[in-house]
Amino acid sequence: MSESTSTVSATAVAPPKGGGKRKLSLPVILLIVAAGLLLFSLVRTISGANDLTSIGQISGALQLAVPIGLAGLGGLWAERAGVVNIGLEGMMILGTWFGAWAGYQWGPWTGVLLGIVGGALGGVLHAIMTVTFNVNHIVSGVAINILAVGATRYLSDFTFAEAAGGSSKQSPRIDRITDITIPGLSEGLADLQAKHWFFVSDLAGVLGGLVTNLSLLTVLALLLVPATWWILWRTGFGLRLRSCGENPVAAESLGVNVYKYKYIAVIVSGALAGLGGAFLVIVSTGIYQEGQTGGRGYIGLAAMIFGNWMPGGLALGAGLFGFTDSLKLRGGADNVHAMLLLLAILLVAAAAWQLYKKKYLPAVVSAVVAGALFLWYSMTDKLPSQFVDAAPYVATLLVLALSAQRLRMPKADGMPYKKGQGK
Repeated sequence: MSESTSTVSATAVAPPKGGGKRKLSLPVILLIVAAGLLLFSLVRTISGANDLTSIGQISGALQLAVPIGLAGLGGLWAERAGVVNIGLEGMMILGTWFGAWAGYQWGPWTGVLLGIVGGALGGVLHAIMTVTFNVNHIVSGVAINILAVGATRYLSDFTFAEAAGGSSKQSPRIDRITDITIPGLSEGLADLQAKHWFFVSDLAGVLGGLVTNLSLLTVLALLLVPATWWILWRTGFGLRLRSCGENPVAAESLGVNVYKYKYIAVIVSGALAGLGGAFLVIVSTGIYQEGQTGGRGYIGLAAMIFGNWMPGGLALGAGLFGFTDSLKLRGGADNVHAMLLLLAILLVAAAAWQLYKKKYLPAVVSAVVAGALFLWYSMTDKLPSQFVDAAPYVATLLVLALSAQRLRMPKADGMPYKKGQGK
């Protein structure tokens, strides 16, 4: 790409003047993480919910966050090129079926590869409909979600149903991928976490969850986050792809093949969602079951929006949703009850910040809600099981509501485009 093309394309993908925000440096990010861990430690000490930051809790949260994060990464690739991908859920479903079908016959790594292929096929279909035929992106995505459910149900009837240990709704057992545990370090961190010391044990629990029973596929998935950032923000290829999502007419005038980059982005999007589906069947459960994605494709899309269409924010959002889901599975009502106290403290801090900014009405609302949460926490010991089950979805809605005002999607995201329309 020529120097003039690089300059104008860079202008096309740059945020508007005055709209950008100062980037967080690594020391600031580490301080934010430390402050968050300090808050969790305070809540754990007050509530007595010692499993809140245990090694098992963090390990479980990581395993639950990875499929959501992979779906979110898929959405990021597509939307940075200007294509809305509501079909992430369907592509994940295809990834689960293809991953299980290949995994139980030829081994887990073959299942991973076929899961990626299955999701990519969904991406190809979405790209044909949205890029070539200009079908509405939402309509196309919903159609893929419906098609994936029907196709996998039909395929299961004459594949898994006839296999030993399988049925029309589930596959035979799939071999696991090797887990990594660092000897000595894992045991030492577990001992330290079991002492329940303030902050120190919580830090040990977080670190221990990252080095205990860690699947190789989890490591690969985590590496895809910085890899996506580097490809899309540090290479000429990524600059051209993002220019298609910001101003495709300008990109085309500079010689960028907009159709090609949109196709690549949507196919990669499907492949990442398919990898998330394969992770569910091979790492998380070891078996395919009908309906096991459980809306994770949609939650991945929410994580991407929460992360403001950036890989780092997306990973943070996926971790939050995975942690909330893990709270429900481990300790159930006790852990979620402790989160009421956490939310109340956060709302008090938000009210203080809004007062500092002289936003009096939002400050009063935050203070009133915080008071209600404090009252709820103090007057109850456990929460109703229905609320516990709904906690991950409630967290999704709250996060999106709180982050809505700072979001900036790609300018041409979801907009129809035809080759040569700028002439």
